[in-house]
Amino acid sequence: MSASPEAEDLLPSRETESARRSWRRRTSVEMVISGIIGLVTSFVLSIEAWQLAADSSARFGCDISSVLSCSAVAQTWQARILGFPNAFLGIFFEAVVLAISVALCAGVRFPRWYMLGTNLLYTVALFFAFWLFSQSYFVIQVLCPWCLLITLTTTLVFAGLTRINVRDGVIPAPQGLRRAVAQGLDWALWGLIIFGVIAMVVAKYGVKLLG
Repeated sequence: MSASPEAEDLLPSRETESARRSWRRRTSVEMVISGIIGLVTSFVLSIEAWQLAADSSARFGCDISSVLSCSAVAQTWQARILGFPNAFLGIFFEAVVLAISVALCAGVRFPRWYMLGTNLLYTVALFFAFWLFSQSYFVIQVLCPWCLLITLTTTLVFAGLTRINVRDGVIPAPQGLRRAVAQGLDWALWGLIIFGVIAMVVAKYGVKLLG
């Protein structure tokens, strides 16, 4: 489904259809790359979860220090919020959005209801990822490197999906916001969020991250 005429009028007046396709392709490529990283990471976490279930004393390559330990986090209830490893949810979310990202990159236009539903689904994934981060950071006080990577890739995929939907008029937004997205200014917000996560980790743990 293409953007409505009203939505197209909000885009820069000198922008050609070719430029719009190029913008969409660049954004969807970013989503594909982030989605692949997230999917691979989720697979790694799911394999480690099975290994830990077989041997509770198992240690992994990502057990870097006392504050960076996948196995320590994996043994908490937060790592199995629905009764099974959260990594399985990650595989589901990443696989769905990766398939959509590849289709968008190829120029496919989905119906408005489908894109809205996908955005809603990934909003749940984003909140879940940051809830897990907050639990690791404030409650467990041990961080899982792979989980941190998934938090960052989930943020990037959500950013790409949302900016496409805002630009195409799928998500109602003020004219100024649509123009800002069309010009790429929204990346400053997402960059600030990612920087904030990294800064929080470094500020709290510092040299403890290394051992």
